Amino acid sequence: MGVACTAALAALTAGSAQATTRAPHWVLKDTGTPDVRFRGLAAVDRNTAWLAGTGGTVLRTTDGGTSWRNVSPPGTDDLQFRDVEAFDARRAVVLAIGEGEASRVYRTDDGGRTWTESFRNTDPAAFYDCMAFFDRRHGLAMSDPVDGRFRILSTSDGGRSWRVLPDDGMPAALAGEAGFAASGQCLVTSGSKDAWLATGGGAHARVLHSTDRGLTWTAADTTVPAGDPAKGVFALAFRDRDHGLAVGGDYRADQASPQAAAVTADGGRSWRPAATPPPAYRSGVAWLPHSRTTALAVGPTGTDLTTDGGRTWRTVDTGSYDTVTCTPDLSCWAAGEQGRAARLEN
Repeated sequence: MGVACTAALAALTAGSAQATTRAPHWVLKDTGTPDVRFRGLAAVDRNTAWLAGTGGTVLRTTDGGTSWRNVSPPGTDDLQFRDVEAFDARRAVVLAIGEGEASRVYRTDDGGRTWTESFRNTDPAAFYDCMAFFDRRHGLAMSDPVDGRFRILSTSDGGRSWRVLPDDGMPAALAGEAGFAASGQCLVTSGSKDAWLATGGGAHARVLHSTDRGLTWTAADTTVPAGDPAKGVFALAFRDRDHGLAVGGDYRADQASPQAAAVTADGGRSWRPAATPPPAYRSGVAWLPHSRTTALAVGPTGTDLTTDGGRTWRTVDTGSYDTVTCTPDLSCWAAGEQGRAARLEN
């Protein structure tokens, strides 16, 4: 898929038969793991991608998804990996979620042949949801509130070691507020110092923003409905430090998700609802690289496309996916339940 990808995706919304036949579409890549749900996804380029999921499963492909190698860390069958960050085909970091010692971080430098456990949570009150990196050295991971504030881990050596940051720069959490470990996108970064984390469950679905790699944060309400443990913002995507997208809703299949998307043009200080949001809950979102207006959102009931910066969305696929990402070479990948992994192809 070349530089025509954005134009082809835009043509898809036009609805013509000719555009539809030429437009990119998801092509499933057989992972051979039908019992695994992949909520962690890190694509390096159109050939290399990493998946992280249930049963301590980590897969890697270096041939565009034609074949997958099981590179799961040993002894992790009882863990749920919900996020993976990859620097290339050899170096990656994975996050396991859960209460207490179930929350862990592992790193590999040899394509998954060996792994090192670099963090194990010992606080029974902490529950880590997702992580994000600014570059190959600096990254953060976030936990649900501990003692009334979200907890932030920091690394400055590529995930080989971690430290808990002081919480005096973190606003107080709302009653019932937490993050969602649904797609590895409840914590995202842009540039060298800006980070955002997404919340739900409390009275408001909020986005918290840091401009100093997690030391201090400011909070802003979004227009995505909250007020219930199943509702809120599940995923964020920023194409620069100002322009961002938020998607979410109510993850319960029998519940509607109105206003399930919002946009910001001021770095998350304010959010406005999408004029035409996705029709249902969405757990993952990604900008197409080199585009100021085009992005994809995914969820259990389908994939939606925006070509106007998140103001309007249109469903373009009905397959089930939990997470989505795009790479600088204009490849896009998605992953989800029943071992599903797909790449966008012409």
